[in-house]
Amino acid sequence: MIKRAVISTLKYLSLALGAFVTLYPLVSVLITAFKTNEEYASTSVMHLPSNWLNIQNFSQVWTKGGMLLAFKNSGIILVVVLAGSIMLSSMTAYVLSRFKFMGNALIKNLFLFATLIPGVAMQVTVYQIMYSFGLVNTLPGYIILLLGTDVISVYIFIQFFETLPESLDESAVLDGCTYFGVFFKILFPLLGPAAVTCMILKGVATYNEYYMANLYLQDKNRLQVVSTSLYTFTGPMGNQYNLICAGVIITILPALVVFILCQKRIYAGLAAGAVKG
Repeated sequence: MIKRAVISTLKYLSLALGAFVTLYPLVSVLITAFKTNEEYASTSVMHLPSNWLNIQNFSQVWTKGGMLLAFKNSGIILVVVLAGSIMLSSMTAYVLSRFKFMGNALIKNLFLFATLIPGVAMQVTVYQIMYSFGLVNTLPGYIILLLGTDVISVYIFIQFFETLPESLDESAVLDGCTYFGVFFKILFPLLGPAAVTCMILKGVATYNEYYMANLYLQDKNRLQVVSTSLYTFTGPMGNQYNLICAGVIITILPALVVFILCQKRIYAGLAAGAVKG
């Protein structure tokens, strides 16, 4: 009994500690977002603001930070990248999973090897290629970069294809269906759970991506995205953290709304599309 009580206590203490570590930054951001410049400069992080109805910070971030343009550009990028990434990753996984050819295992290993190379280490070469094609400082160029083969998504789709019997392919081919028909008419409609998993992973990474957005989308008046808009309020003379926190709250809201509306499908997709050993 004593051993069980100790284990239960440690379990709940660890959960409470994890909740504290997770929620403390979010609560501090929420509190700071409603503070005026004077309150932020003279009070501690967790000191409550005098006026919770103060939306001046949010309106200032929306106008000066160009949030409307940022959400528009980020929305376009998300839609194109998610659609293109799902198609490219699933088709690549279909070929590697269903067709056995010389070099099949080598290609899979090369994909795995590519994940070990830091993306920053290749940016000099990538930038030179993008510049030579005139794709720097353009939205299509940035989208092409993000559309690069997503190795994690490829492996998720490969694992999911292995759960689908090959008799589906064989029976469709015997009925006169082409390989493209097998993929688009038979297999692709069954990839929903894996596609949801990949869309979550890719969507979060794309929405939060800052390094390449700052490097390749240099015209901030025209090519502002959500991740770069928050840096409008940083500078050599100091950072306006109360405005930055207000911007963080604004950028969190769309993702929170999508999660609340689609949480059942997200949970089901993560459970069914998880990589199986």
